[in-house]
Amino acid sequence: MLYSKIEGSGQPLLILHGFLGMSDNWKSLATQFAANFEVHTLDLRNHGRSLQSEEFSYEIMAQDVFDYCQLHDLTNINIIGHSMGGKVAMLLATRHSDLLSKLIVADIGPKFYPQHHQDILAGLNAVDFSVKPSRSDVEEIMKNFIPDFGTRQFLMKNLYWVEPGQLAFRFNLAVFNHKMDEIGVALPEELVFTKPTLFIRGGNSKYILDRDFENIKKHFPDSSLETIPNVGHWLHAENPAEFYQQVTAFLE
Repeated sequence: MLYSKIEGSGQPLLILHGFLGMSDNWKSLATQFAANFEVHTLDLRNHGRSLQSEEFSYEIMAQDVFDYCQLHDLTNINIIGHSMGGKVAMLLATRHSDLLSKLIVADIGPKFYPQHHQDILAGLNAVDFSVKPSRSDVEEIMKNFIPDFGTRQFLMKNLYWVEPGQLAFRFNLAVFNHKMDEIGVALPEELVFTKPTLFIRGGNSKYILDRDFENIKKHFPDSSLETIPNVGHWLHAENPAEFYQQVTAFLE
């Protein structure tokens, strides 16, 4: 069901990537965490090497992760979730609190987020793989819609060779095109997780605003909020050393 990379030993630490990401985005940090934990870096449904399905929602992704934990006999786990993965982690924690020890949420809150990936999806959909473009061709096409170099490089990591001369994206773009509203869905109002929770936001990101902390506290009463200055939404990639320090301090 879910592809994962497992390394290290000790208490389980699961890492859940964001929308259009995959486990490989966390490779370096996962190796660092593996010095103290048994790290499971997952590809979520319709991403990376995991199953592709018409079903796509936070409920079903959280169930996927729960089933993964059951399959691997994991208990007393810690979870790091970034962006979409943070929403999955929040829902899993509130639905199965007995499974978790601590929760870390990176640059996302439990609130509703309006659609804001339209330009990215337009750029991805503009790529016609039937004409067998090269990697540089794909980037040139996306550049017309996605001017930010870092965002394009992040997306380009999803390219792979299906066969010699034939590229494709690993994620399930067809499903995302008609299930985009699922990405912004809020955590259900009644759900609460009372165990220790750390929210980490990027100082230049607008995903978690100061006024959001009241709502965060409603769902996660034992939570704290830390900020990594001078980074955006991909805070773990822009300043991995500070991200690692904040997470390990919280988990000690």
